[in-house]
Amino acid sequence: MTKSVLLTGATGFVGRQVLRALEEKNILVRLIIRQGSKILTTYPALIDKVIETRDLFAEPVGFWVSACKGIDTIIHTAWYAEPGKYLQSPKNFDCLKGTFNLAQGAVQAGVRRFVGIGTCIEYDLTKGLLSIETPLNPLTLYARTKAEAYLGLSKSFSAAQVEFAWCRLFYLYGEGEDERRLVPFLHKKLSAGECADLTRGTQIRDFLDVKEAGRMIVQAALSSRQGAVNICSGVPITVRQLAEKIADEYGRRDLLRFGARPDNSMDPACVVGVKTDF
Repeated sequence: MTKSVLLTGATGFVGRQVLRALEEKNILVRLIIRQGSKILTTYPALIDKVIETRDLFAEPVGFWVSACKGIDTIIHTAWYAEPGKYLQSPKNFDCLKGTFNLAQGAVQAGVRRFVGIGTCIEYDLTKGLLSIETPLNPLTLYARTKAEAYLGLSKSFSAAQVEFAWCRLFYLYGEGEDERRLVPFLHKKLSAGECADLTRGTQIRDFLDVKEAGRMIVQAALSSRQGAVNICSGVPITVRQLAEKIADEYGRRDLLRFGARPDNSMDPACVVGVKTDF
């Protein structure tokens, strides 16, 4: 246990997998969680401290200076991400402001390295195949505030000589996923023997199990890599192919109703990541 890590969002979809991956590496972790949240941990002895807050994005810089004392690396996974609401929610501004407060506190506390979580939709999605060199063109409030966080943190951490990496997530699925998202929706319908209404499913995407994403984020955090990092599979697959793969687990491709829902004209045709070496 040569490093101490402060983790935000440890009870969330991505954060809980990051916590699991840190525990697998035998790393001492300090958690910032919302009051009343339940921590899912296999190794309680590896939890250095649990700091509860009503709203971590409302905390002042002084809170973070205290919370970050003795910390080597921060992994900041917390952000507002309620399905169906987060893309254009004004809560993104609160997350951005709170993230800058956290960063300022980290610098004052002498933190060595900071790892933030971004999104593939920061990129210009018309390019299809997205590398860390792809220009940014965020079109939603969520993506814009994430991009602003990346650009602002890059400058402030560079000036303070704090290592900084920004992990852009692609299309994650898996344990703990909100039931309103595609993969759990399909499992729920197919397991009940009900038809699943879908678009034509021609969209090409880069899907990745959230457990693997958690391991990749920790790998990036423990590396010396700085700047943008793609957390992706690098494997193109259509939504139709993914749905059929899941349906085959139940032997019920007949329940998939492709074209029952209209295609979204704003939905990009192809979003696939180029994997980053670190």
